[in-house]
Amino acid sequence: MQPTFVLVHGAFANSFSFAPLQAELGLLGHRSVAVDLPGHGFGATYSRAYQAPQDPEGLATTPGAIKGVTLADNAAHLIGVLERAKENGPVILVAHSRGGVTATAAANARPDLIDHIVYVSAWCPVDLDVNDYYAEPEMATVDAASLVIALAGNPAELGVLRINFRTADPAALAAFKAAFLADGTDEEFLTFLNTFQPDENLDVGTYADRAQAATWGRIPKTFVRLADDASLPLALQDRLIREGDALTPDNPYDVRTLAGSHLKWLIDPAPAARVLGELAEPWRAGDESAVPQAPIGR
Repeated sequence: MQPTFVLVHGAFANSFSFAPLQAELGLLGHRSVAVDLPGHGFGATYSRAYQAPQDPEGLATTPGAIKGVTLADNAAHLIGVLERAKENGPVILVAHSRGGVTATAAANARPDLIDHIVYVSAWCPVDLDVNDYYAEPEMATVDAASLVIALAGNPAELGVLRINFRTADPAALAAFKAAFLADGTDEEFLTFLNTFQPDENLDVGTYADRAQAATWGRIPKTFVRLADDASLPLALQDRLIREGDALTPDNPYDVRTLAGSHLKWLIDPAPAARVLGELAEPWRAGDESAVPQAPIGR
């Protein structure tokens, strides 16, 4: 049976981020769908002020369509996609970065729709809320201030987090590259940066949106570590794995590791596609005994 990979993007990203990965998966014979969360993709706000020459005042004040979008909205949208995908057979949910928060919320609500969940250097909060992890030792190497050097407008007034990714400020570009794609070429970095959208919603969830053992904990899960990730450091990835394993000790993470930065796996997707293909192989081969099973009674 052919499983469907459902791919969930991170902050400021959209379904376009997954185009190279989807091409590689397709060439390996796998079916996939990339999700645009509410206010992303063609639902994003790209104002005239964001065009060149830019209008800084307009950019800082133009309303954004993503204002008011909540994590609950994201989870509901993803659940709708999962329901449709599930009609075609098994579903492997793959989340990257902040997309892990949405994937976790959806898994808490509808574990029946997910046959396997994969976090690729993605947030899966267990012991703390997402924002609280930034004060922890595992995030000490992340300079959060440098990532908002190109902040446009006041998030409290706009109701969105808006970053000017089309800036030509050398300091901002250097900070972005160091955080997201230090191992990429300048051309790769600028190309990927131009797929980012300026606005992101502010809601990353609360205690109620952390992984829940009774629901999320029933789903077989894999964590793909990105060894050179500067924005979600390996130490934090490992902590999330430990916390998840402690929450569901009879259903621990299957842990894989890929070399590269936060975005390199999307630019050079062949290694990641092979890992995902391995997870799908038991279904494709028709070997039901080898398909990961959720623990009974959870």
